[in-house]
Amino acid sequence: MFKGKTALVTGSTSGIGLGIAVVLARQGANIVLNGFGDTEPARSQVAEAGRVHGIRLGFHGADMSKPAEIEALMAHAEAEFGGVDILVNNAGIQHVAPVEDFPVARWDAVIAINLSSAFHTTRLAMPGMRQKNWGRIINIASAHGLVASPQKSAYVAAKHGLVGFTKSIALETATTGITVNAICPGWVLTPLVQKQIDDRSRREGITVAEAERDLLGEKQPSLQFTTPEQLGELTVFLCSAAAANVRGQAWAVDGGWTAQ
Repeated sequence: MFKGKTALVTGSTSGIGLGIAVVLARQGANIVLNGFGDTEPARSQVAEAGRVHGIRLGFHGADMSKPAEIEALMAHAEAEFGGVDILVNNAGIQHVAPVEDFPVARWDAVIAINLSSAFHTTRLAMPGMRQKNWGRIINIASAHGLVASPQKSAYVAAKHGLVGFTKSIALETATTGITVNAICPGWVLTPLVQKQIDDRSRREGITVAEAERDLLGEKQPSLQFTTPEQLGELTVFLCSAAAANVRGQAWAVDGGWTAQ
């Protein structure tokens, strides 16, 4: 479906970002990965997913809290792939604390990575998309882009901001072949969430299955996790011709969380 197009997915060496990159690769998109840590497993997984299409795979380790490094990332995509056709702003971090105890440096980091990075990638990708009159920008927000939870002030502020940013840029591009939308997942089973479940199990002296059910039961009525692959399939739909007039939407994939 996306043969010859290039998708850049930020924060894509694990979790949601990797799941989305894998599904886009299966559809024939060239992929630019971004992230920290050991990148080899992610590279192998994406390369294998796109092997049948002969996709090209790139990587750039930009720190998404630093505008200069984001500029280097976008310049790399331009030089190596001729620009970005599909931009998935997924990079994100979390910090949990009451507002009076929230470290200022953590606030700044959460806003920079979860919100400002999407501004920088978008402003740099937009000229190329306008020139081609085609582009897809998918911002990975959160159920917390629609509703709040206590002790997550920076994350909730950033994700609400990302939803607002999505709407604004969708209006700026409304008469073009560029669409801008947000996906708002609830609980997704990633390594990070699995760690929360394991920690809860140890802390409360309950089984991992019980800890998982308790975690889901607090917010997600379906009592089922969303998978990174499901978010990848939704991304594919939003990038397809069928979604050409889906613009400025915040699409909840949250097992009923925000329906309550």
